[in-house]
Amino acid sequence: MIEKILLADSGAGNTEAMMKVLMEIPLIQRATITVLHVVPSQVSAEDMTAKWELGGRTLAEAINTLNLDPTHVTAMLREGDPKDVVVNVANETDADLIIMGSRGLKGLKAILDNSVSQYVFQLSSRPMLLVKDDLYSIRPVKRVMIAMDKSDSAQEGLKLGINLLRDVSDSELLLVHSVSNLKSRPFDETESDPKQDPVLIQAAAEAKRYGIKTVLAAPEGKAGRRMCQLAEDKNVDLIILGSPDRRPSIAKGLPDLDRLLGESLSDYVRVYTPCPVLLTRLSA
Repeated sequence: MIEKILLADSGAGNTEAMMKVLMEIPLIQRATITVLHVVPSQVSAEDMTAKWELGGRTLAEAINTLNLDPTHVTAMLREGDPKDVVVNVANETDADLIIMGSRGLKGLKAILDNSVSQYVFQLSSRPMLLVKDDLYSIRPVKRVMIAMDKSDSAQEGLKLGINLLRDVSDSELLLVHSVSNLKSRPFDETESDPKQDPVLIQAAAEAKRYGIKTVLAAPEGKAGRRMCQLAEDKNVDLIILGSPDRRPSIAKGLPDLDRLLGESLSDYVRVYTPCPVLLTRLSA
């Protein structure tokens, strides 16, 4: 269940629009929300004062724009490195979901350009909803794509997708199980029969228990590319993607370089998604 949400609001991008759309979903309406704005440390006291004043105005404008129930929202203004502060506040508030903006930077560029969302994605074990700053409009969440396989994180994503849509009218789940294509066929001609896919059959049966319409797809080829293409073709409003925590305990304080360099499915989708993407987290 999503009972506590941390909205990291920089004053730019689409996070506020995303939060307003989410508040139309019955499951989210019951959640408490912490709206966080981080003021980076400054060299002089004069600059620090100016930044705090600006940060306070940004936070006040966000609260006013969101028009949330005052009993369900907390405004928080913090000083420090934004990426560290977001991780720390998520832990302090025991957030069930972090919502952040994303510039969609790729692997090494994300490291060199100090991507806040990518850093938080690597070091937090909590589900994250990433919303690109300027590449798409935010639509009501009715059509959700879920990446399915046999992993526990995919099952967690299915459960979350069902909970989000079960009380939303005219909703639809697009269940996708990508498989490796070993044949040298043109990309657009690669498609397996999803109705024969046991992973999809089981997932669809679970969704139909709650009266949710399902569409099945089993594209062959590179999973990330196919998922993003399908999401665009089908006008998907939200992608849910399981992202198990693969880091060993001894490396919890270090980014997973494999993901940072763009080798994982979740990193590819994060960069190229045509809609917001919710990364569910489940420790492996």
